[in-house]
Amino acid sequence: MNQDWELKTLGDVCKISWGNVDLTKKSYVYDGEYLAVSAAGCDGRIDFKEHNKFTPTLSAIGARCGRMFFPTEDFTAIKNTITFTPDKTKVFDKFLYYLLTYSELPKRGAAQPFISKRDLENFKSFFPLTLEKQKQIVAKLDQAFSAIDTAKLNVEKNLKNAKELFQSKLTEIFSQKGENWTEKSLVDICDEIFAGGDAPKDNYSKDKTQQYTIPIYANAVKNNGLYGYTNLSRVSKPSVTIAARGSGTGHTEIRIEPFYPIVRLIVLVPNDEVINLYLLKYSIQTLDILSSGSAIPQLTVPMIKEYLIPVPPLSQQVNVVQLLDTLKEQTQSLESKYQQELNSLEELKKSILEKAFAGEL
Repeated sequence: MNQDWELKTLGDVCKISWGNVDLTKKSYVYDGEYLAVSAAGCDGRIDFKEHNKFTPTLSAIGARCGRMFFPTEDFTAIKNTITFTPDKTKVFDKFLYYLLTYSELPKRGAAQPFISKRDLENFKSFFPLTLEKQKQIVAKLDQAFSAIDTAKLNVEKNLKNAKELFQSKLTEIFSQKGENWTEKSLVDICDEIFAGGDAPKDNYSKDKTQQYTIPIYANAVKNNGLYGYTNLSRVSKPSVTIAARGSGTGHTEIRIEPFYPIVRLIVLVPNDEVINLYLLKYSIQTLDILSSGSAIPQLTVPMIKEYLIPVPPLSQQVNVVQLLDTLKEQTQSLESKYQQELNSLEELKKSILEKAFAGEL
């Protein structure tokens, strides 16, 4: 560390305060004049102000604990956030923000992590002795991060295009159809269509055991909807499941092994003399999954039964699936490439911050 840097506590250079607006008592005003900053981010408006813009703010409790925000307009800090009001004679506001973004701030708790105000007040770090030096470092970081953010936007656009490419090709194949393709309802090509019910209470284990080996799948996307394990099998044939409610509505999965569906997870058991299992999944992904409610997207069995899909002759279905598998593999390869580029750009940011606060920038 250079000699013109000095070790100080955060309490020496800024006032540290908890956000004290409880939204169980005060609601967001969506057309309010001021920004509301919560532990989740800068995502609301409110009708009064507690802090000036450019006051570094920390998400201090929960899943996003440790994430920093730098509001660019006057705002109010909501409960579960911590603000750092800089002493302008000792620290430059954006230098403090970058420092806090870079630093490993002390967390407590495991299931529900949180950061203590007292721990922050006693947290030590090196600071350049002059505000001018701090501003010089900020200018260099701003320039570097501006270039990185521009590169990220371009990569994110490419990633979005790659994700949309497969869906576009998939829709094209099923809309153009081929020779001797016919439209059939899902009822006509499936032996069963039904929704899962309640989870078994007496025959259940969160983890797979010698007694409970059959997976329970719920109406969810995370972890393929795996809820736990049982010794009961509701579905024994290869099937397609559709998430029927929430943000993942329409998400499809193929289930080869026996399983137990719950929480309104929709199950389609195909008639393998009419349609290939994998073609059924691809065809469902072309459907315009409608919403039966204005607040929560929802799909029901009666809705599903009304859908018609183009079905090629059984002799052509394997070739169609192979073509779609190849297209999917190619687009996933592109997605992986672009995601790696995004990860590299984030690592570059960390590297630049590390050099900045080692006095090497």
